[in-house]
Amino acid sequence: MIENVDLSLVDWSRAQFALTAIYHWLFVPLTLGLSFIVAMMETIYVKTGKEEWKRMTRFWMTLFGINFAIGVATGIILEFEFGTNWSNYSWFVGDIFGAPLAIEGILAFFLESTFVAVMFFGWNKVSKKFHLASTWLVAIGANLSALWILVANAWMQNPVGMTFNPDTARNEMVNFWAVLFNPVAVDKFLHTIFSGFLLASVFVMGISAWFMLKKREEWLTKRSILIAAVFGLLSSLMVAFTGDMSAKTLAKVQPVKFAAMEALYDGSKDAGLVAFGVLKKSDEKILEKKEVKDFAMKIRIPGLLSIMTGGSRDVFVPGIRDLISYGDSVRNILSISEMMQRGLYAKEVLNDYKRAKMLNDKEQAEIIKNEYFGSRTFLEENFRYFGYAFLNSPEDAVPNVPVAFYTFHLMVMLGFFFILVCMIALFLLYRGSLQKNKWFLWVALLSIPLVYICSEAGWVTAEMGRQPWIIQDLMPVSVAVSQISPGAVMTTFILFAVLFTALLAAEVSIMVKQIKTGPKH
Repeated sequence: MIENVDLSLVDWSRAQFALTAIYHWLFVPLTLGLSFIVAMMETIYVKTGKEEWKRMTRFWMTLFGINFAIGVATGIILEFEFGTNWSNYSWFVGDIFGAPLAIEGILAFFLESTFVAVMFFGWNKVSKKFHLASTWLVAIGANLSALWILVANAWMQNPVGMTFNPDTARNEMVNFWAVLFNPVAVDKFLHTIFSGFLLASVFVMGISAWFMLKKREEWLTKRSILIAAVFGLLSSLMVAFTGDMSAKTLAKVQPVKFAAMEALYDGSKDAGLVAFGVLKKSDEKILEKKEVKDFAMKIRIPGLLSIMTGGSRDVFVPGIRDLISYGDSVRNILSISEMMQRGLYAKEVLNDYKRAKMLNDKEQAEIIKNEYFGSRTFLEENFRYFGYAFLNSPEDAVPNVPVAFYTFHLMVMLGFFFILVCMIALFLLYRGSLQKNKWFLWVALLSIPLVYICSEAGWVTAEMGRQPWIIQDLMPVSVAVSQISPGAVMTTFILFAVLFTALLAAEVSIMVKQIKTGPKH
């Protein structure tokens, strides 16, 4: 792995990947949720035989199709960037990371793309039941695609099920099921797909509210809002539940990220959860022990953070300063300083092995390989912290706290807001007064951009919160980058920015035109 890299290359490579990921995620969650909403609507059509349900299904299916096409294009580019911009990463863990991506391409995407043609062009060409089955298979395929991609991403957050081969300097998979059922993967998959379901529900409610404000398609919009509100309420509650599950997992496997999300610098028992807060200047030295207030103001729920992570107010929750210097003995988490020492030791052993092989000292190489890399104890107690050998100081292991804190709390606040929106929609439908309450119709319409902001904020929290790691504890971003010209990356960044913005503008334009046209008779 390369140690001396051009930081401008790292920054531009990160910027390009972030740009692609942000644009890609503008399309994916709507695909995840809208596919199931469309399938539910078509199921009602097949059971009732009413043409109005077919009109409704085809209208939302058209919006799904516009979004689906552009989402595929950005997703392909995103996967290629692992090879072009992050070749050291791909070399180091390609045997593991590539497996779920390959499964996604061979199985899930194949399933999705095969039946999407029947879904769009099979009306009146195949039987109703076969068409309905195709629609459901597209929805299942879209979410299976998300599963395998999220499994790959979760492995980067919590690497499991692998061993290190010193001869190739690669990590190799030894337990596929450990990778698939990684606790982070389970939490991430459930939280992500339910957030996609929620986004699609808010999208359908918002568009339907616009039709109501224009006094168009009353029959269609009422039923669309009913389906979306029920689906959205259930999904929003599951988002909250899986978010709580994820937080408990992060406290164990990514404690620094967890502390950064709460801007918790100094740990304590009976630790409170910050419901809302404004951070003070974040330029103080983290290691400085001085009486400072980390918040300019905050609304704090006493004891809740300890209860969430350990089930009791007596549970100690470590802060950033604690993790740097002391770790957490209760959860068997070492301090960052200790992990740096172990990482340096692992790196020295690997260098000794390389040196012995270079000098053709087969006997010494065999001794090192058997005694160290053949030992589970060495791999688990030392090599798992290999990435810390590339950090200059313990503070380098701490992410940007304001970014992690603000994006996380924005996501949480908007998440509870959408629970309220879905509940109010159902209450007004029950009362038969939805159309009379124009204020709510405007709230539903304006919630569309808010739900996209919420979705993007969640991913910013997840990815920025684990910095500086591309693979938690094993590989920092700075050594994962390809050795190419920063100018080349900058050029492609600009090209992608123009291309993706044009694609987004085209999609929004086409969608707006289709919405204004409305369902076809």
